[in-house]
Amino acid sequence: MVCMGNICRSPIAEGILRHKLHTSGIKNILVDSAGTYSGHKGEHPDARAIANARSHDIDISRLVARPFHKKDLDEFDHIFVMDATNFREVTSHAEKEEQRAKVEFLLNIKWPGKNIAVPDPYYGGEDGFEKVFQLVSQACDVLVENFKNEK
Repeated sequence: MVCMGNICRSPIAEGILRHKLHTSGIKNILVDSAGTYSGHKGEHPDARAIANARSHDIDISRLVARPFHKKDLDEFDHIFVMDATNFREVTSHAEKEEQRAKVEFLLNIKWPGKNIAVPDPYYGGEDGFEKVFQLVSQACDVLVENFKNEK
């Protein structure tokens, strides 16, 4: 899961997907998040993101921001980005079509081909974090079903 700073959208997405995989009994799937901007490296998620996730019984308070690395294109099977800027940044590191093909807008999982951005809630209020949570949760529901069908 990749957003800009790795303190709002991508840790919410990481927490939601981990939670849904766990409650579905799916194991052996590594879920991680990163940011295309390294300025928040080492920080925990935004307090509003933590509070919103916690209101849905998901704890993301221990997650730590890290920058996206070129090696992530080889280490992960899927890389889900939150918006077009993240898509361009991540795919700019791809040296092979195989790597580029791993990168997808997260919300395309639910709404294929639409390239809908997960809105950045950073400069807004708590309602923006709830909107992010709901959008990401819907996409993660589809992801979990897809993973179940891959077995």
